[in-house]
Amino acid sequence: VQLQASGGGLAQPGGSLRLSCVASGITFSSYTMAWFRQASGNEREFVAAIRWNTGSTHYSDSVKGRFTISREKSKNTAYLQMNSLRPEDTGVYYCTLSESHLIASRLQIPRSYTYWGQGTQVTVSS
Repeated sequence: VQLQASGGGLAQPGGSLRLSCVASGITFSSYTMAWFRQASGNEREFVAAIRWNTGSTHYSDSVKGRFTISREKSKNTAYLQMNSLRPEDTGVYYCTLSESHLIASRLQIPRSYTYWGQGTQVTVSS
């Protein structure tokens, strides 16, 4: 499995960006995709997740109401629409995939996920 993330860049506070993650080489039918982020000097932090078959979503409290995770099944692509961006949203954003339909208690744990993309930088600054 390979994950290719794109869409990062520079945005002003209050602005928007949309990240994309294309998954290839998937041979299993039920899985979970998620976005994590890591600011300089900090640990990797959960942002959002989507269960591929059901489309159910889960968000961290810090992005709830501002970010939206979605998927396009035909393209094996997950998206992260980020609105009302804040300077504290700055970091490298990673898409990741677990070969299972993760239960809620495991969604925010990095080791629940097997595959990771290369990361895309998001910088929110005026």
